[in-house]
This record gives sequence, C-alpha cells and structure tokens, in this order.
Amino acid sequence: MTAMPAPASTISRQTAAVVATCIAATAGILAAMGRTLVCTCGNVALWSGDIWSNENSQQAADPYSFTHLTHGIIFFLLLKLGAPRLPMAGRLVIATLIECGWEIVENTDTVINRYREVTISLDYYGDSVLNSTGDILFFAAGFLLAARLPWRWSVALMLVMEAVLAVWIRDGLLLNILMLLYPLDGIREWQAALPNR
Repeated sequence: MTAMPAPASTISRQTAAVVATCIAATAGILAAMGRTLVCTCGNVALWSGDIWSNENSQQAADPYSFTHLTHGIIFFLLLKLGAPRLPMAGRLVIATLIECGWEIVENTDTVINRYREVTISLDYYGDSVLNSTGDILFFAAGFLLAARLPWRWSVALMLVMEAVLAVWIRDGLLLNILMLLYPLDGIREWQAALPNR
C-alpha cells in the first residue's frame, strides 16, 4: 500500500526548523537593538485588547496581530502567483524572511518616530520582542491558512478582517499603510475619536 502524499500546505520538520531559526534570529536582533523582551508594565499576557494601553504592542498578541495574519495571506498569494514552481516550503521561508525583516525595520527609531508623528500611535515606542515574535507567528498562521483555503476565501477573509478592525479599532493594515505613507488629517481625527479612549 502506497503512502498518501502530504497536502500542499503541510510543511516538513526541516522547513519548520528553518522558520523557527528565522524567528529566533529576529528576536535576537530586536533584543540587540534595545527592544524590551516583554512588557515593562510588570504583566506578561497572551492578549491585550486595549490599543490605548501601555500593553499594546507589548504582549504576545493584540488587535494589530490580525494585520500580520493578513500579511501571511498576502505573501502566500503573491508568491503563489509570482513563483508558482517554487515549492511551498521555499515560499514560506522567503515570506518569513520578509516578515522578519519588516519586524526589524518596524522597530527602528526612524519608523517608530514616523508612526508617532503621523498616526494615532502617539505613545508608540516599538514592539516588545514577545509581541514581534507573536506577530511573526500570526503571519505564519495566515500563510498556512491561505495554503489550505481557495484564493477567494483568503481574499474574503482579508476583507472581513479589515472591516472588523476598522469598526473595532478604527485601523487595519490598509489604513496603517495609508497613514504611514500619506497621512490624512481627517482619518487621524476619526481614529482619535474612537470611543473608550
């Protein structure tokens, strides 16, 4: 009896080890850059739902973690289109390197100051290493989820997440990119007027 082939979305132990090494290296680089390992608030948690608290971007996950889930879906779809012959393991490693690179760039003084100047994140001082690691894991979950879903479902999931985040925290991946690159006062005022602030 012949063994059934593994689904296209299954990753080998070797690929998982490479991805884990990328994440560990990123955590080490972020720590060397001076990022705190965990929240300095004295509390370490899996979730922080209040984007205005000093625990946002400091705990393992927060509402912005869902934007990293979207990163994973986008990277999967782009690499499937752009490199269809590359095995999924290779696409996952490439996408992970890009995501890890973004986590490092996002936590440079230049980008942190840009966030503080043009977005509602006036008190943003960068992510903790725990939060960055959580963000990369959310990215990987998005990538692997997109590998299992039909592309239409993946796109629908991204649109739903963006809509939910826009209602929930008045932000999301698209709004975040827009405000970083081309800040609009009207959007910033709408975001700052979020109830429960």
